[in-house]
Amino acid sequence: MIRMNAHWSQHLEALLDTLRALSVRDRAGAELDPNEGFARWCARTLELRENRRAIYLIGNGASASMASHFAADLAKNGHLHTEVFSDLSLITAISNDISFEQVFAEPLKRRASEGDMLIAISSSGRSPNVLAAARVARERGLTLVTLSAMAQDNPLRQSGDLNFYVPARAYGFAESAHAVILHNYMDMVQAQTPAEGVS
Repeated sequence: MIRMNAHWSQHLEALLDTLRALSVRDRAGAELDPNEGFARWCARTLELRENRRAIYLIGNGASASMASHFAADLAKNGHLHTEVFSDLSLITAISNDISFEQVFAEPLKRRASEGDMLIAISSSGRSPNVLAAARVARERGLTLVTLSAMAQDNPLRQSGDLNFYVPARAYGFAESAHAVILHNYMDMVQAQTPAEGVS
């Protein structure tokens, strides 16, 4: 007989251990207390809202779903201008005519301006299309926030102004942890959002 409760308890403890091991580093690679990392992220987001700048969110697969989910939450509950590059015609045109590696970088070049933010989500931290967009963000003067997992030395973790990393080795744990991180960020932003209207 399978002991489902024991399995669930083990799974839950492993996920909690993953979340407790959250590492946040700044652009120089200095380790920040997670609360400080979230506070900086939220403060920068509120500045963007005040200055009517945009937040772009990118990812592949489940990370693309998270990008879309939190773009909607930030727009609806945070009163921010957000954008994801999920239009099927745009994705297939860039993939076919240029390359899939440029599927986020190309529209980001056309739409983003200095002072905007890019939130880049990649479980492996090695997705070529996410890394290409991260390079554009750096070149264009965007604030770059990264969420990654797997290898500690993954290249995405080295590229952001704020880099949120969890030592998950499985995609399920990485994706679950990233969703928790994004929800915490969203809750902080929403707590600083007027009930009605755009600030």
